Amino acid sequence: MCAVRIESVNGFMAFQFVYTCIQMGANYKSVRLTEDAYEKLASRKNEDETFSEVVDRLASERPISEVAGLFTEEDIESIRSRREESYESYTANRKDQWRT
Repeated sequence: MCAVRIESVNGFMAFQFVYTCIQMGANYKSVRLTEDAYEKLASRKNEDETFSEVVDRLASERPISEVAGLFTEEDIESIRSRREESYESYTANRKDQWRT
């Protein structure tokens, strides 16, 4: 069982973990986060995840360098073209909204 106390200290979210039992083989570290960093982390957290699990999941995501080579030049050009069309449509709609 674990109790957690969260408090703001000089703009940082301070977590204090109090363990009431010893878990064999488990190692824990305390981490200080700014309030903004905490909010960003909390927004990425799924309801059924612990903060340790969300940090592990996010840290395990594939870096962009590993994605290199997955798309053909044709795929990339198609993505660029659709993005440009989407942006043009968005700006045209936005201009129309301001005219009315």
